[in-house]
Amino acid sequence: MPGLTRRRALTAAVALAATAGAATLVAPGAPAAEHQHGSPDPFDEVYKGRRIQGRPSSGGGHHHEHGGGYAVFVDGVELHVMRNADGTWISVVSHYDPVPTPRAAARTAVDELQGAPLLPFPAN
Repeated sequence: MPGLTRRRALTAAVALAATAGAATLVAPGAPAAEHQHGSPDPFDEVYKGRRIQGRPSSGGGHHHEHGGGYAVFVDGVELHVMRNADGTWISVVSHYDPVPTPRAAARTAVDELQGAPLLPFPAN
């Protein structure tokens, strides 16, 4: 396999930038409030038999600051979430899989847990 050339590196960088730009576009018909950098809309639903909830939080302290003032729960247990600089969200369950909204983070956590209970995350 030939070595990495300047042309290949530049092509890869352009492709990566185009992919990242396309991923941040708002999907047609999606709620606009969940794709802006403001606080996402609250939600409360049952997903795959698990109750997931999200709402603005007023709690202080380091544990809540990363969530951008937003709290997510799975079956009443807080799912530690963090908002990235690009507006995507990650959780303690799926830390390396950013998603566009806290609701998507909760659903991804339910998928990853595969029926196991979410254990409380110790505050630092």
